[in-house]
Amino acid sequence: MTYKILAADDEVELLDALELFLERERIEMIKAENGEEAIKLFEQEQPHLMLLDILMPGKDGFEVLRYVREKSKIPAIMATAKDQDYHKILGLELGADDYITKPYNPMEVVARIKAALRRYYDYGGSKESFTEEIKRFHLVLKPAEGILEKSGEPVMLTGTELRILELLMQSPGRIFTKQQIFDYAWDDPYMSDDNTIMVHISNLRAKIEDNPKTPLILKTVKGLGYKFEKE
Repeated sequence: MTYKILAADDEVELLDALELFLERERIEMIKAENGEEAIKLFEQEQPHLMLLDILMPGKDGFEVLRYVREKSKIPAIMATAKDQDYHKILGLELGADDYITKPYNPMEVVARIKAALRRYYDYGGSKESFTEEIKRFHLVLKPAEGILEKSGEPVMLTGTELRILELLMQSPGRIFTKQQIFDYAWDDPYMSDDNTIMVHISNLRAKIEDNPKTPLILKTVKGLGYKFEKE
C-alpha cells in the first residue's frame, strides 16, 4: 500500500528536506504552506496521515486539527516549538496522536510517521484485536472496526484512544502502569512522558464517563496507573 501524507508548515525548506526522506520509504507527501491550504488539500486528497505545524499564518494547526477531527480519525502528528508544553497538551486534547519538537531530525519524523501509519492501518487502529467486540457497562468497543458505542450512540475515538481503551477494557480491574499503556499504544520507547498519557486518559473520560470529573469507570490508582472498573 502506498501511503499519502499531508504536511502543513510555512517553513517550506523543512518540508522539502522531509520529503526526500519520505520518498525513500515510498510515502507520498502533499505540502501545504498554511492552514487554509491544508484544509483544502485534506478534502481533495484524502490523505492517510496529517503532519501539522501549530504556528502557521491564517488558520493555525489547532484549527486545522479541529476541522479534520470533525470528519476523520486519521493519524495526526503536531509539530511544536521546544519547551511549549501547553501546545503539546492542547494538541493531544484536540485529538492529535503524537507530536514532534522543532527543529526536528527528518529521520525521527519519518520513523514516527511510519509507526503511526503501521498502528492505524496495518493493525486496523489497534496493535492486536483480541476480540471482535468488548462489552463493559454501557460501552461496546469493536476494535477491528475502530468503533465505540456509548448507550447505543457512536463515539469518535482517535487511533491512540482506541488502543488505550482496548487495553483497559480487555482486563477490567487490572491496574496498568503508564509505561504499560505507552508500550501498547505507541511504538516508541517510554520516555516518562506522563503528560501525554494523562491527556489521553482525560479525553477518554470526557467521552465515556457521565461525569468525567468524578469517573466511575476509568479510574486512577494513585502511584500505580489506571484501570477499567469491573462491573
